[in-house]
Amino acid sequence: MMMASRDDITTYGSFPASPLLKACAILGIALVCVLWGVSVVVAEWNALFVGLAVIACILILIDFRVGVVLLMLLMPLSYSQFFPRQIAGITGLNPVNLLLMGTLTSYFMYALTNRSIARSVPRPLLWLYAAPFVVAGILGSRHVGDIAFFFVVSEQVHFVNTVGYLRDMVVKPLFLVAFAILVGAAVARTRSSEKFLVPTLASMWIMSLMVVVYFVLSGSSLRQIAGTSAREFLTPLGMHANELGRMYVIAYGILLFTWAGTKDYWTKVVLLATMAIVVVALALTFSRGSFAGFVLVSALFLVSRRNIAGLLFGGLFAAIVFFFLPDAVYERATHGFGAGANAISAGRIDMIWKPLIPDLLRSPLYGNGIGSMLWSDAVRSGRSLLVTHPHNAYLQTWLDMGIIGLVLVCAYFVHVWKGLRALGRDPELRGDQRGFFEGAAAGLAAFLVTAFADGSLTPKPEQIFLWLAIGMMYGHRARKVTS
Repeated sequence: MMMASRDDITTYGSFPASPLLKACAILGIALVCVLWGVSVVVAEWNALFVGLAVIACILILIDFRVGVVLLMLLMPLSYSQFFPRQIAGITGLNPVNLLLMGTLTSYFMYALTNRSIARSVPRPLLWLYAAPFVVAGILGSRHVGDIAFFFVVSEQVHFVNTVGYLRDMVVKPLFLVAFAILVGAAVARTRSSEKFLVPTLASMWIMSLMVVVYFVLSGSSLRQIAGTSAREFLTPLGMHANELGRMYVIAYGILLFTWAGTKDYWTKVVLLATMAIVVVALALTFSRGSFAGFVLVSALFLVSRRNIAGLLFGGLFAAIVFFFLPDAVYERATHGFGAGANAISAGRIDMIWKPLIPDLLRSPLYGNGIGSMLWSDAVRSGRSLLVTHPHNAYLQTWLDMGIIGLVLVCAYFVHVWKGLRALGRDPELRGDQRGFFEGAAAGLAAFLVTAFADGSLTPKPEQIFLWLAIGMMYGHRARKVTS
């Protein structure tokens, strides 16, 4: 966990240790324990998680960076089925949401004290990304009643009214943006930003082991989960295999370049071990897009190395990886080759993209609203497969936000890529810090390339490590401005 010196931490008040105050404190603690115990009996173990979150929120009020570290650990896991999604039947009431709200509250209290509230949200993030997303969400809220009934019956949609739509389709995705803002604020206020590498690595281990352990316990073979009929194998974990694969590609890019940048022996060992478990988890997703992203990140790494040692290691590492890959991986990666573009795209061209053309042209400038695939004519008429997204991030953005929104969002990611690249070459940063940002830029490039076959440009759980890197980027830039 992140440690900070006394002058590094801002507190919001102190209290005299009078006997009366001590008695009140003891009484309050006892009351909390009693209420917590009763809650555990009534609400079972979910109350335990909420209680821990409440205690964490108290610590967060002292220093919001405590909450940022906890969010870095828990937020990726919160998208899995192993994390409580609601308490006492209240949708949205879960430990991570409590932590996020507590951390935001603490941060805004801090920002108000030093008058930095106006600088909390970077303008490119606000106007190029968040604003068009919110506008598209408002437009889409008018079409809740038009959603194809199939998605409601199959429980792929968990809302039936406008409030539920805004909660699930607009507010919840923006939690990732809020997370990035908090990470940036924490980094800007911490002298040694490398401390945030520890919770980042821990989070990567948790998310990777989740897939590896699930596969081992399932008793399935690699050939069984590699088939096209087994694409939902990892869905019980809470995320589709393709989503997990894209998450691992970004993590792999960060780890690979950070490994190359650090000079500390034990840090290299830890990074290499983390990279290995991430690659194993990535392979188990059998996501062809993620395989392509892995190859692209590796190629960018080799191209970026300007010394023989780096090239030799990169080539040796790639050779070892490809040598030990099982045949099932090669069979999955080459599925559809020789049978035409539609077969390679797994039917996306004929069964999704072409039927969507009339919907794309219906409102080409500002789109049809976030999640408009749910009520598109292509789906409702049966011309398209019954899917909730077009399996192309650029088509999805055009469909939802129009050409204007697509241009703005793409401009934002170009801004991010340039910012990450600039920090990756900043001589004032340490080698491992430069490697972190260089790897994040490579991961972003792979993400944008593979987005032609799947994924989303709007906030999704698979982007958690990308938004972490974006927050780190803004934090370092803010520190330079204030120094």
